[in-house]
Amino acid sequence: MIDLPPPLFAMEQVQEASLMQIGPATMPMRPSDLPIPRRRSAEQQRETERAAGLERPDLPEQDRLADCLAKAKTNPDAAMVEVQTWLGESRDTGQQVRANQCLGMLRSNAGDFAGALEAFAQAIAGVPKEQEVAAVPLMGMAGNAALAAGKPEDALGWLDRAVAVQGGADYPALAEIQLDRSRALVALARNAEAASALDEVHRLTPEAPEGWLLSATLARRTDDLPRAQRDIEIASKYDPRDPRIGLEAGVIAVLSGRDEAARKSWESVVAVDGEGEAGKVAKSYLEQLGPAPTSSTSPTTEKPNP
Repeated sequence: MIDLPPPLFAMEQVQEASLMQIGPATMPMRPSDLPIPRRRSAEQQRETERAAGLERPDLPEQDRLADCLAKAKTNPDAAMVEVQTWLGESRDTGQQVRANQCLGMLRSNAGDFAGALEAFAQAIAGVPKEQEVAAVPLMGMAGNAALAAGKPEDALGWLDRAVAVQGGADYPALAEIQLDRSRALVALARNAEAASALDEVHRLTPEAPEGWLLSATLARRTDDLPRAQRDIEIASKYDPRDPRIGLEAGVIAVLSGRDEAARKSWESVVAVDGEGEAGKVAKSYLEQLGPAPTSSTSPTTEKPNP
């Protein structure tokens, strides 16, 4: 009988219920990395801003937000000085929104997620109610920052607000918002609602492996192993080399009494990510599982104790 780490099997402890895990406790279900990539082209973004009244007609073609974000990648200290100057000198609402967006990005890149949330909230506050469709990407960023800051209830408020805006995001962007909603809902122990959010992700982006991985993880944690197996197979179909998927596939297999299937999954993780976090966890599981049975020994089908 092997003894895998308890967090693999569970929502069994209150403190662990605050994270939806992909595999082991060392790999928590994290919010998407900030900044969230834009799904729209620069020209589409400008058209949205012009329609919402957030872009002045006399702005130069190379707008200041793009400059600020580009500088944030190469010289964040200089970008921070520039954005503070921008905020201080601008009296234009659209420019204030843009400056706060850049400030939020800078703070999130620095790991100051509470500060990033504050900046994104300020940016959203600058968008008139009748034009809030232009603020949907910012609401998604605010929700993501709140998750990273350990504030799932605040995150859910921003993400629910983003979803409620009609026509506010294309399918991939809306799917990203629903992914973060599922994370917030799991952190709040609202698993049924989290599952519904992930079902919506599947509808919006049916070939996105991340959504299938997370729904497999949630199904496994709520003891729906047939659903977990189905979803992890779909995730593997769309991204067969993702070590997180292989790791989770092994966990689902061992809980289903299929030790050899688990062994193959974890060996595949070691092959593609031997020195990475997932690879190291897979090695520890393989050690606990023990050597493959010989022809004279029947493999065990007994589930490990949680």
